[in-house]
Amino acid sequence: MWPRINGLRTLDLGTVGELRAWLNSLVLSGAKTATAGVLERDYRAEGEEPEVPGERLVLIDSDEAGIAEVEVTSVDIVPFASVTWEFAQAEGEGYTSLAHWRDVHLEYWKSVGQAVEDTTDIVCVHFRLVGTMSQN
Repeated sequence: MWPRINGLRTLDLGTVGELRAWLNSLVLSGAKTATAGVLERDYRAEGEEPEVPGERLVLIDSDEAGIAEVEVTSVDIVPFASVTWEFAQAEGEGYTSLAHWRDVHLEYWKSVGQAVEDTTDIVCVHFRLVGTMSQN
C-alpha cells in the first residue's frame, strides 16, 4: 500500500533524489499537471486502485514529507502505445515529441525493473495543484 498523510494517499514522482526534486519543482511551478504509472507495477502490485477524479493526493519529497496537495482531474487507463501527445505535454518535462516521451519512459521503467510493451496498461493521471504544505 501507498503511504497516507492526513488520510490522503501520497504521490511520489520518479525515484528518490534529484529526479523527484526536479519533478516536484515542475508540479509546484504549474508546469507539470500529469503523471503516468504502470497499472500492474505501480497499482496492482501495491494493492492500490487507480486514482479517481476529485481525489486529493499529498505530493511527497524524497524524505516522504508532504510538500503539496493536488487534486486529480481525470484518469485514463490506456495501452502504452495509445498514450497521447496531449498527455505527454501535460507531464511538463520538456518532451520534443511523443516518440521522445515514449523513449524516456521506457528507459525509466526499465531502470526500475519494469518491462513495458505497447500493450502494457498505463494509468494517465491529470491533476491540479491545490496548495503547498508548510515544512517544519
